[in-house]
Amino acid sequence: MRVALVHDWLTGRRGGELVLAQLVRLFPESEIFTLLHVPGSVGPDVESRPIHTSPLQHLPGIEQRYRATLPLMPAALRAFDLRGFDLVISSSHCVAKGARVPAGTPHLAYVHSPMRYMWDQFDAYFGPGRASLPVRLAATAARPALQAWDRRTAADPDVLVANSDHVARRIARFWGRQAEVIHPPVALGRFALPSSPPGEGAYFLWLGALAPYKRVDLAVEAFRRSGHVLWIAGDGQDARLLRSGLPPNVRWLGKVSDAEVPELYRGARALVFPGEEDFGIAPLEALASGRPVIALARGGALETLTPDTGVFFDAPTPEALVAALGRFEADERTFDPARARARAELFSEERFRAAIRARLETLLAGRPDLRDRLPW
Repeated sequence: MRVALVHDWLTGRRGGELVLAQLVRLFPESEIFTLLHVPGSVGPDVESRPIHTSPLQHLPGIEQRYRATLPLMPAALRAFDLRGFDLVISSSHCVAKGARVPAGTPHLAYVHSPMRYMWDQFDAYFGPGRASLPVRLAATAARPALQAWDRRTAADPDVLVANSDHVARRIARFWGRQAEVIHPPVALGRFALPSSPPGEGAYFLWLGALAPYKRVDLAVEAFRRSGHVLWIAGDGQDARLLRSGLPPNVRWLGKVSDAEVPELYRGARALVFPGEEDFGIAPLEALASGRPVIALARGGALETLTPDTGVFFDAPTPEALVAALGRFEADERTFDPARARARAELFSEERFRAAIRARLETLLAGRPDLRDRLPW
């Protein structure tokens, strides 16, 4: 079976790329189509496959400025020639689900999010103080056409699978389609329980890509007020907010390697998760490491965390996060690392692959010519 995996871009190894790696494990002979690839950025599993890129790959400086090419992405994506493939699976948080798939070729779209920067997160990316005036004006001008394209091409895949109930509701709202839910997996084998509780003066941890909707700014301000020690691990668009004026109790580590991440979780008092996420893999990684999570009570966090494994706060404000830190300190001794790990184990890689296999078998039930060639 010839399988094409379509992914928006390959510039780092985050939640979407971890899902793509699982799809590669299901289809080890697949080929990958992506707008942009930074070699060596996504791990040996994905890098082992043939990777086809779009004309955007050849633009000067594209690795740093690819987000500025958003209006060009739909056309660049639909230039891919997917003829000759038996099955197409897209992994999409931007445009990948809109790939031009030949008639009669089954297409399952795994959706991490509708194009969030053109829908409900527009102000988080392009509001006052978030982008320069020319960028804001350009984004506002491009928004109607990109929304129309996003909605129109959402009708093309045979099956939509959302990464959370939260995203499924947004798909219904913005695209007018129903989506099934298969939660992403956590790589349990990477993480282990700590041998002892965090020592005196241990840090809280914020970890992830510095995207606007992840609200590192909220975390910094809350910890400025509380005085607790916060370590920030990550890089991205909001790095500019961290380059000056950090309080002495907040430390920015910059981008950290995959090898450093497990130890950062194990040494933390708790993960701080202040943004409204589509799903959010970091809380599950923290739980797999036996660490609790302090999270905004919105989005995917409501599907992964429980009162036994974290503390929620209701409003995306520094005051609400400071209050949550106080509640956490009052109950810190009651958190059970083994219980946190058990919660993470409900989101295993094996469970994810089994769910995807079952959905594909249903999709191909009327195509024995393809179903009988599935590689399992």
